[in-house]
Amino acid sequence: MLTLSLPDSAATQALGLKLGQSLPTGSILLLDGDLGSGKTSLVQSIGQGLGITDMIVSPTFTLINEYHTGRLPLYHLDLYRLPPAEVSNLYLDTYWEGIDFPLGIVAIEWPERLSDWPESYIHVKLQYQGEGRQATLTTQGSAQIEEMFVGWTS
Repeated sequence: MLTLSLPDSAATQALGLKLGQSLPTGSILLLDGDLGSGKTSLVQSIGQGLGITDMIVSPTFTLINEYHTGRLPLYHLDLYRLPPAEVSNLYLDTYWEGIDFPLGIVAIEWPERLSDWPESYIHVKLQYQGEGRQATLTTQGSAQIEEMFVGWTS
């Protein structure tokens, strides 16, 4: 587990840039936090770190936004408006298994609505901390983050 203090929006952006520049193909980010905690802002800066020049917007109503212009494809999913039963009908595993889509980075907001979580992922929990935020990153399976944050400061 890695806990990072993000005192301002620039620190959140720096975290996203670092992730976008460092994450390997096939990485899955499960983004957890209250409304307004910075999940979409984090994905926007991940996209910048990947070199995506398209405007990254919240897929709250479209459910999935795909970006293919960066170092790796970015698949941004927002499950906020769906009950778990409907989420399972979307076959989202095709994004992280590379079945119908090229492997890239999958960022999922509101992952608690997933009935089946992937075997390997990075869970990012964003919480308010005073004027800023705190990010807690934990890994499951083969996902790794420790090396990319050695000596990192926001």
